Amino acid sequence: MGRHTGPKARINRRLGAMIFESSGAVRAAERRDYPPGMSQRRRKPSNYAIALLEKQKIKYYYGLRERQLRRYFEAAKGMQGNTGEQLLMLCERRLDNVIRRAGFADTRPQARQGASHGHFQVNGRTVTVPSIRINAGDVISVRNRPNLKTLYGSLLDSGSTNDADWIDVDTDNLSATVTALPTAEDVSLPVDVGKVVVFLSR
Repeated sequence: MGRHTGPKARINRRLGAMIFESSGAVRAAERRDYPPGMSQRRRKPSNYAIALLEKQKIKYYYGLRERQLRRYFEAAKGMQGNTGEQLLMLCERRLDNVIRRAGFADTRPQARQGASHGHFQVNGRTVTVPSIRINAGDVISVRNRPNLKTLYGSLLDSGSTNDADWIDVDTDNLSATVTALPTAEDVSLPVDVGKVVVFLSR
């Protein structure tokens, strides 16, 4: 599920949330604000089905595969505090998510592609792994190449702005500094993570 290539609007409609942020997917989901499939009376979903949908929200939103999600879950269980909140905060600290939240990309798939192609550096070192876990104090910057500077500079100028208080963006130098670790209040995904924890604990 790391690379979903099917219709993104169908995922938004099925999960009842704007998981994919591309303009086409958002417009399509707004036109049909009901699940995809034949129009018919639907049965009330079971608790298992509801928990599965909540888990799918996290997987699609952050571009995770099942194994990655369970690895994050195991790490979250070993941390102090609420396991569900720790799980989401680990996802928020992924490099591709930080790139998106800083405003260097319009969507997370776009951010993941840029990270995979080595367009960014972390603390001055070029990286190609979108799942790198970012820490407080880390600096993410666009590589010093004219074509990349033009590309990501135009994205920032077009209105792809920073929506995270824990990231300080320097638009002149095309860099972003993680000033603090994200908290549960910083997570923008509408998900009942408690149900996900119960589901993954089976």
